[in-house]
Amino acid sequence: MAEDFEAAVEDGLRLSKRVYFGKDRAVAPPKPPTAMERAAGYSYLPNSPMVYAVISDPAIVDNPDMPSYQPHVHGRCDPPALIPLQMNGVSLEVDCYLDTAFVTVTGTWRVHCVMGSRSCDCRIAVPMGEQGSILGVEVEVPRKSYSTQINAAENEKCTEQKVAKIEDGGFLRAHIFTLTIPQIDGGTNISVKLRWSQKLVFHDGQVTLDIPFSFPEYVTPAAKKISKHEKIQLNVNAGPGTEVLCRTSSHPLKGLRQAGKLGFLYEAEVLSWSSNDFQFTYTVSSSHTLGGVLLSPPLLQDVDNRDMFCCYVFPGKQQSEKVYRKEVVFVVDISGSMRGRTLEDTKNALFAALAKLDPKDSFNVIAFNGEIYLFSSALEPATSEAIENVTQWINMNFVAGGGTNILLPLNQAINMLSDSCNSMPIIFLITDGAVEDERHICDTVKTQLTSQKNVSARIYTLGIGTFCNHYFLRMLATTGRGHHEIASDMDSIEVRVRRLFARASSIFLADIAFEKLDTLDLEVFSSEIPDLSSESPLIVSGRYHGSFPKTFKVNGILADMSNFSLDLKVEQANEIPIAKIVAKHQIEQLTAQSWYSDNQELKDKIAKMSVLNGIISEHTSMVLLETERGKAKADSTTKQQVSSKSKADQHNKAEDSNPKRISVLHNVGLGFGNPIATADNIPPGCKDTKPADAAEVFVKAASVCCGRLLNHCCCMYCIQCCSKMNDQCAIAFTQLFGALACLGCYACCCDGNE
Repeated sequence: MAEDFEAAVEDGLRLSKRVYFGKDRAVAPPKPPTAMERAAGYSYLPNSPMVYAVISDPAIVDNPDMPSYQPHVHGRCDPPALIPLQMNGVSLEVDCYLDTAFVTVTGTWRVHCVMGSRSCDCRIAVPMGEQGSILGVEVEVPRKSYSTQINAAENEKCTEQKVAKIEDGGFLRAHIFTLTIPQIDGGTNISVKLRWSQKLVFHDGQVTLDIPFSFPEYVTPAAKKISKHEKIQLNVNAGPGTEVLCRTSSHPLKGLRQAGKLGFLYEAEVLSWSSNDFQFTYTVSSSHTLGGVLLSPPLLQDVDNRDMFCCYVFPGKQQSEKVYRKEVVFVVDISGSMRGRTLEDTKNALFAALAKLDPKDSFNVIAFNGEIYLFSSALEPATSEAIENVTQWINMNFVAGGGTNILLPLNQAINMLSDSCNSMPIIFLITDGAVEDERHICDTVKTQLTSQKNVSARIYTLGIGTFCNHYFLRMLATTGRGHHEIASDMDSIEVRVRRLFARASSIFLADIAFEKLDTLDLEVFSSEIPDLSSESPLIVSGRYHGSFPKTFKVNGILADMSNFSLDLKVEQANEIPIAKIVAKHQIEQLTAQSWYSDNQELKDKIAKMSVLNGIISEHTSMVLLETERGKAKADSTTKQQVSSKSKADQHNKAEDSNPKRISVLHNVGLGFGNPIATADNIPPGCKDTKPADAAEVFVKAASVCCGRLLNHCCCMYCIQCCSKMNDQCAIAFTQLFGALACLGCYACCCDGNE
């Protein structure tokens, strides 16, 4: 899908050369990327919010203000070309709370490439940062407005027959959301407001905010006199009493004084739009581990009437300097679906992780498909010789083939780590498939982990692609006090493995538990509190009923096996919207539980939480609403003329004055895996195969037949011979070859009982 999108944009840029900008040489259309840039790996995938004109008929492409009267273009674009629209203004607003950033981008684009008398669809593309989640899209055009909304899946079933479905809406990639707005006139200015959330990245005590904000040159308006206004506003709030120190910024920000948080602003008239992503880094300055607890009442129309709490703990330098010694078992899928680049990138990521092991650590590698293959029968010390040996073993034994059996290697890994003492046992599971016995695997793993005498094994999971069940892998990671990562495409495998391994390698506080909360009716998401790593803060949220103490303790065990206790102050969340911060995590955890238990009440609760918070889930759908404002004005004029109507009639009339057409966006969730694709060993990223219809079979057979005929006939000698034939002979041969082609098509269609 991403490759098709890039090809459509490339076609659109070629097609945009038809747009005429006048005789003024100072006004020239923006240049598309050169061949050298394309050869160097330039991608047409958006690195900033973009809007494209969807062009099926190339004849409508022209300057709406200055027609060029070019020759008519015959034919159609199939698939449609995408011409990037020129942007007239952009504003970025970011609010950072704890580990989450909420992003709002407001911009105006102009349909500069379509005749004023014609119209076209416009496609919006929204690239997001780390673990981005789309929250809403609002579009304003003359006489109409559009907005997205989350609806329960059952409501979608009721309206499915009445609504037009947008087939090209949804996720182009896991971090790129697209939405098509129908039929916008040429020359129209489009105002777009985009909202999403994303996670902040923690590394070496530094917090990084990275937002896609790199606009290509060809979205800059060609006219030099057009004012181009660019604005960035950033607010940072890491919690009450937390000191934040600014480190670096990609754009020249000016500090603002605000109570309880840091504020920054950048605003300027520019010649060209930002060519760099917006990056901002800061540190939560403290030598000791610190944290707090924030309380908040339930939201209006909340599905749960209990109050909310959010406990946060930031790692301190003094405690995080000494991390646990590790005993690591890498469990890697080498089934047939992992063939090609997927397995090669997994191997490279595994080599990088093995190279970062400390000589005091120990490790093993288990490869699996329908069977298991062990590097060693026991854990091996991570010496340079052992790392070299396992590298050679991986290159020889990591050959993709066979089915997928996840339970067998997991049992082997847990048994191998059952005697761990004074170390942190860790299992890394990497797979791209879904299996039929996933609930049984969860039960078996939970039983084995609870029966371990010493420290139970931590399970970290990486799911590759969309065919694996990410909620099953999340359930495994939750049971094992670990973490789950998603590598939605091949380009992110190495990055995700590196980040997952860094998080597990820097654990310094384990077996965390809350104290003095026995008197509360408490529900914690998730059921097992994960360990505290220097690579990520600990965020634990939940619901409670009762009176929260003013302070309470968090207990854990440090890497030197000494006990650790931290007093946390309990405060009301006046400046931090904890409901927005924890909603996505809670929905994901509840979705994993609902998959495991198959509880319909829990699914209904998830749907209501998703609708309330505007967050996509597996039990909801996203819809596009259209409102016609021009009709509302006409109706209001009619109301003034008809003064004898009752108030009830006027109320009903007001509702009818804003008609809304709902269009359903499908496939916006992760799904629950595809065991059939796994059994067929279909690699990640491949489209589901479906049988071709009769028309496709006939066209394919005809093209093959005609191709074979031309290959045999169209040589140079044949062409010279045909050039000397008279008209009657040429007609006779044409009829003969046509008859042979029809016979060949008939033979191809009948072959194999097609």
